[in-house]
Amino acid sequence: MSDLSAFPITKQWPAQHPDRIQLYSFPTPNGVKISIALEETGLPYEAHRVDIMKNETWTPDFLSLNPNGKIPSIIDPNGPGGTPLALFESGAILTYIAEKSGMLMPKDPARRYETLQWVFFQMGGIGPMFGQFGFFYKFGGKAIEDKRPLERYRDESKRLLGVIEGRLQGRKWIMGDDYTIADIAIFPWVRGLRDVYEATDILELKTFTRTFEWVDRAMARPATQKGLNIPPRS
Repeated sequence: MSDLSAFPITKQWPAQHPDRIQLYSFPTPNGVKISIALEETGLPYEAHRVDIMKNETWTPDFLSLNPNGKIPSIIDPNGPGGTPLALFESGAILTYIAEKSGMLMPKDPARRYETLQWVFFQMGGIGPMFGQFGFFYKFGGKAIEDKRPLERYRDESKRLLGVIEGRLQGRKWIMGDDYTIADIAIFPWVRGLRDVYEATDILELKTFTRTFEWVDRAMARPATQKGLNIPPRS
């Protein structure tokens, strides 16, 4: 039996299966990346719902695992060398899951780095820009009279969609025939533009044909269908 008592977060979210990867998350685009990847690889895990709507990421127990106060985070009781490993930042977690499982990442070193560049593209561009667009278009920022912030994030979101659209020319997945963590990192955010932000018209989403065909392919995967609801929103 693995002992996770050294991690204060397990006081607030006790582990029923301490020998499994412990996932602390909420079904946001960043959160579902990890549950989808875990479902794809079959690595055993236990999901804990961290309600960001109730500011549960700002409790001392959660901050002991992720000082940045964001989901997702994990603890792997069987980390490198058999030592427990705690990780935050979804890009780092995706990379770890891929390398631990031997899945979702090309074996060829050059293609591995190419995959990682697209993960970082999501982390540095897609996530921040789409998130800000959603705030100013759909959520609290929509009441702001000055529309220049919305226009900035609208235009940048469309530009980034164009990058994805270009990449998918002649490719089934971001890395061609291989479904990888690059797809898992990016598609939940793109899906959110259509299905959560309801921004089809303002972003002219129907012009990005290849991109949304790719999203629908990813959505049809059984691991996606399950992972999108882990942990449940309520």
